[in-house]
Amino acid sequence: MIKRIKNLVWIPVIMVLLFSSCIPQRETLYLQDKEPEMEFKELTEITGKYVLQPNDYLFIQVSTFDPKISEFFNPTRGGSMQGGTNNLFMYMIDDDMNIDFPYAGKINLKGCNIAQAKVRIKEDLKPYLSDANLIVRLGTNYFTILGEVRSPGQKSMNRDQITIFEAIGLAGDLTVFGKKRDVKIVRPMPNGKAKTFVVDITDHQIVDSEYYYIYPNDFIYVRPMKAKQWGLGESFSIGIITSLLALGLTITTLTK
Repeated sequence: MIKRIKNLVWIPVIMVLLFSSCIPQRETLYLQDKEPEMEFKELTEITGKYVLQPNDYLFIQVSTFDPKISEFFNPTRGGSMQGGTNNLFMYMIDDDMNIDFPYAGKINLKGCNIAQAKVRIKEDLKPYLSDANLIVRLGTNYFTILGEVRSPGQKSMNRDQITIFEAIGLAGDLTVFGKKRDVKIVRPMPNGKAKTFVVDITDHQIVDSEYYYIYPNDFIYVRPMKAKQWGLGESFSIGIITSLLALGLTITTLTK
């Protein structure tokens, strides 16, 4: 009977050891070679796809040969970017996809990406300026990432678009329980709706996918693995296994 009890003592220890190794390596590696052949898209095919949306902000600078005219089209009421670039001014796109531009009035940017918006603004300014040079940049470079990442929240982008891996890097990488095969991206669309994509970042073919790039206003959610539901934290295995081993050895010693 005592021998049977001693054997039963090791059952929870074995179970914990099994659970602690329940996350296979294929679930933790990025960019695995699942398909041998792939063709990479050029970056230029991606960066022009973001279509401006209501509540986006544009930084616009107007330059002409006449400093006084340039100053007239860059009024201080627009608000300048911080960090020393005092000639860049911010304009919000309203619900009708208009910006209220000095003197020119409302300029509609419906269906435009950044390059198209620049062309349309310049076209609307032709009656007033014949030699204007424009700089147009997106001001709302943010995305949100939640779930199994080390630093969730709203993150600022240093470009109009970044890759999914750069976005994860800004969030401090996934936790050990982040489900790399099931990363959800919710992307607002110009029609006011949103599309949800599920991407597998363990597959190297994602580099050749349109989902490889994160757009402004994207929402990323990293689901947890089932292992987390078992209560196995990142520091669980060492502490708990050590305690169970000590408990098992103590009981074994006492029952000899």
